[in-house]
Amino acid sequence: MKSARTRILTIGAAVLLAAASAIAQGPHPGFGDDFHHMLHQLDLTSDQHAQVKAIFEKEKPTLEPLMQQMHQNHAAMSALEAAGPFDEVKTRALATQNSQTMVELEVEHSRIKSEIMQILTPEQKTKLAQIEANHAAHMSQHAPPPPAD
Repeated sequence: MKSARTRILTIGAAVLLAAASAIAQGPHPGFGDDFHHMLHQLDLTSDQHAQVKAIFEKEKPTLEPLMQQMHQNHAAMSALEAAGPFDEVKTRALATQNSQTMVELEVEHSRIKSEIMQILTPEQKTKLAQIEANHAAHMSQHAPPPPAD
């Protein structure tokens, strides 16, 4: 069973990729709409919007291979699970590779967020913090309870 942290990181990575795609390619159905809505909630100026787009364009060459690796790892794990008897060595190798990719995605997420924070006004930063707090509260309502000690 995946830990709550792994689940959150996986969701975060998916949202990050969708956000990058939405900014780089324009709004489209799915997660990109959510990110577009968040940007709208922050009332970005056209200059800020252009700066955010430039940030994602600059990071796109780093993000895309990481997301491709995540998808490949997931497909390989699914194939391994369907292949027959449990193979711990192969499963551990894929899990290790996946965790390393998740670390890189988390670093990218932090880099992008840091860059975006630099272009926000103090009011927008406060608003973003509230949006994130509301999102975290919403997610915690749907998270499984922590394991009993």
